[in-house]
Amino acid sequence: MRALCWEGVGKLAVRDVPEPRIRAEGDIIVKVRASSVCGSDLHLINGYLPAMREGDILGHEFTGEVVETGPGVQRLRVGDRVVVGSVVACGGCWYCRTEQFSLCDNSNAQPVLTEKLWGHAPAGILGYSHAAGGYSGSHAEYIRVPFGDVGAFPVPDGVPDDAVVFASDALPTGWMAADFCGLKGGEVVAVW
Repeated sequence: MRALCWEGVGKLAVRDVPEPRIRAEGDIIVKVRASSVCGSDLHLINGYLPAMREGDILGHEFTGEVVETGPGVQRLRVGDRVVVGSVVACGGCWYCRTEQFSLCDNSNAQPVLTEKLWGHAPAGILGYSHAAGGYSGSHAEYIRVPFGDVGAFPVPDGVPDDAVVFASDALPTGWMAADFCGLKGGEVVAVW
């Protein structure tokens, strides 16, 4: 398959890479139908976050179609259209059970580095360096999504890919910011 890969600071290339495979019972494989570029991708491209390796696949805002499921996946089926959140969360640890998915204890294999960077190890993030789990990203034809039942959400028929892709990261980020600010309906805000 073809994928957009990090080649070094300021350098990207489209490469032919192996298709992802199921590695754990909760994994799903998604055929990417739409993937958007996030400002966070630019941080990686420009070298602002350590732990990138040559050949890493970028991207974490996407929608697609489930083409394979691990034996433990219960909510999703092959053929389902899904939008996938950028955070990789197990759904079972204390943080996940209290809906603090971005702090999942079981999805980031690099906690020492990230604890030094951010004070607490965050969850893994798709396509966001080895400091955030080293998962391949969505700027590819296919992507492996760990814990698919937790982070992938079915898309209703009739909703176009380019409309739903923003529900993966951009929409929830703005929603969370508004929620943290305690905004109420009808209030006027400025964003810059």
